[in-house]
Amino acid sequence: MTVVPRLVLSAPSSGHGTNMLAIGLLAALADRGVTVAGFKVGPDRVDAAYLGLAAGRPGRTLDPRLVGAERIAPLVAHGAAGAGLAVVQGSMGLYDSLTGHPETESTAAVATALRSPVVLVVDVAAMGQSVAALVHGFRAYDEQLWLGGVILNRVASGRHEALLREALDDVGVPVYGALRRQDLPPVLPARRHGTVPVVTASAEADRAVRRLGEAVAATVDLERLLGLARSAPPLSVAAWSPEAEVGAAEASATGERPLIAVAGGAGGGYSHAETTELLRAAGAEVVTLDPLHDEALPAGTRALVVGGGLPESNAERLSANRRLCIAVAELARTGRPVVAEGTGLLWLARELDGLPMCGVLDAVGSSREGLVVGYRTATAATDSVVAAAGATVTGHKEHRAVLTPRAGQRPAWTWDGGTPEGFVWRGVHASQLTLHWAAHPRLAARVVAAAAQAEPAESPAGGVPA
Repeated sequence: MTVVPRLVLSAPSSGHGTNMLAIGLLAALADRGVTVAGFKVGPDRVDAAYLGLAAGRPGRTLDPRLVGAERIAPLVAHGAAGAGLAVVQGSMGLYDSLTGHPETESTAAVATALRSPVVLVVDVAAMGQSVAALVHGFRAYDEQLWLGGVILNRVASGRHEALLREALDDVGVPVYGALRRQDLPPVLPARRHGTVPVVTASAEADRAVRRLGEAVAATVDLERLLGLARSAPPLSVAAWSPEAEVGAAEASATGERPLIAVAGGAGGGYSHAETTELLRAAGAEVVTLDPLHDEALPAGTRALVVGGGLPESNAERLSANRRLCIAVAELARTGRPVVAEGTGLLWLARELDGLPMCGVLDAVGSSREGLVVGYRTATAATDSVVAAAGATVTGHKEHRAVLTPRAGQRPAWTWDGGTPEGFVWRGVHASQLTLHWAAHPRLAARVVAAAAQAEPAESPAGGVPA
């Protein structure tokens, strides 16, 4: 049993302001001395990063498709350890699912699994008494859901607020706050920057979070919300544990703690927080490498992990860091493990949109219109540092740039209805498919073992793999 005061913030659909309100709520409570933790339903790493910035501890994603529904509650118990409040930000509408499986993968399903009260954020800019019918419908749709109340966003005036509160009081729904139209300004850095403003600890991101916290503190009844969160029953699960997941037998057999560099910055990493925790549990010493600023690998680096949170919009900065590109190419050439997901694959290519990259892979990247996004159930096409041939995983893709060729002579993954993707070469495993390592803890053990045992290799003829 794990005691975690908690709330789920959701909305009737996207665009109601849930993201900014969740960030502001965490920031406001943290400013009052409450220890808080932030989570995002689904694969969205950007929202999770800002939730983490507001909370002062890593923001984490809760994606039933990627980690399995059975891990959701244990991951919350782990990520919220010692916190006085966990805030879970929903995705899309309360009952919606990216994959058409709302019974297991919607925000409502996550809230039910967590036995958590839900606070519905409603944009009422063009709404009057109908807000009562809307909220009553959401409450009645699923009798297992605990709808604890609402927060009204984009209220026009005091008279408008009074009308809305009266309508909701008639159906017995508490109102925990009412924000005027100007209270949640679009202060967050442009989304094209991805997680970079948070990872690099930019002043712009910090100011934006502080501004949202001030807005929520002035308009939301924080004490009543805390009371609602504390009424959630204890979670009837043990907290997820990286040590238990990896297991003592999986740790480095040599007893050595190989140094593994994980791409990130002063404000966090481009990988899920669980990635670093699993690597440490498997016996690695983990250090941060900033691919946008650091010109050399940390001394003694035996492996490199580049997570899928690094955005494609930083191609010019990645390319300009030539010294680090050369160092990464040498690390790969000598057989050390290099695991690259998402944009990390593009960084290892010969070039991207005409810009020189690391040159580890004999492939060229080019940006295109439209976004490739979605889940893939993939099978490892060959043995690699990530998985044994035939292993099956579920990952997520979100990218505009594509590589030519799409796969090397030894592809990373195959899946039904698609051509092979990714590259396996020596200790390199690179793909635009991003995994959540909490669902595949042995992956960390494989990387650590390979880092501890790998020996420098001779450069092949031609210098780079086909």
